[in-house]
Amino acid sequence: QVRLVESGGGLVQPGGSLSLSCTASGSIFSIDAMAWYRQPPGKQRELVASITSGGAPNYANSAKGRFTISRDNTKNTISLQMNSLKPEDTAVYYCNAVLVSSSGSAYFHYWGQGTQVTVSS
Repeated sequence: QVRLVESGGGLVQPGGSLSLSCTASGSIFSIDAMAWYRQPPGKQRELVASITSGGAPNYANSAKGRFTISRDNTKNTISLQMNSLKPEDTAVYYCNAVLVSSSGSAYFHYWGQGTQVTVSS
């Protein structure tokens, strides 16, 4: 069984910063890409940023220049540093990991439980 646990959400004023972390644990052979998604109130879940096993990041346009995703493969952890936060960044943020089977032929998506980020004065 695999578990993803997020931490670091909370309430922040516009222009402020928050850092999110996510750690994967359990029966893990190998992790491919990891990512952060978010779901604003009343809207669909959307990709915020992703990072390959080699550390190459990819950002949604809304996150470029403000958010930084990083990864520590030794700890199966990713982080998301969010700066210059705006009210429209308010959402539940979810961690996602793509795990690879020992044979290398199967890929499995896992999700964390989500952490609330609220940007408000």
